[in-house]
Amino acid sequence: MDANDRNLLGGARSAATRLPAQDLERARRFYSEKLGLEPVDERPGGLLYRCGDSEFAVFRSTGASPGTFTQMGWQVDDIEAVVTELKRRGVVFETVDLPELRTQDGIAEIEGNYPSKGARGERGAWFRDSEGNMLGIGQPLT
Repeated sequence: MDANDRNLLGGARSAATRLPAQDLERARRFYSEKLGLEPVDERPGGLLYRCGDSEFAVFRSTGASPGTFTQMGWQVDDIEAVVTELKRRGVVFETVDLPELRTQDGIAEIEGNYPSKGARGERGAWFRDSEGNMLGIGQPLT
């Protein structure tokens, strides 16, 4: 491999998020009714969604989602407005009560996240989709 090959995928578009769904139609309804997202493409056993300049897929799977870590997240400008609207649509947010991380009204302040973005931290909120996948919303603290 020469120097030109070292960054082989550096210019490639990444579509890394793949979320399993035991019931693909139930997942489609959740993403449509709760999050306001419609698939931009579909194939047997899979739905493709686009948010901004990124994509994610929901695919039929017989395995259970681990749901113990954030599997996908969105960065928003006004986390309070987004959380309020999602709650109105029936989304249930996770409650976190740890010494270093606590949610209040569904939102936690996380000091020190993403200093390279010029932020002093981030506000975050987490919820599960209809299939148990853990999803997150974040807003940098400036």
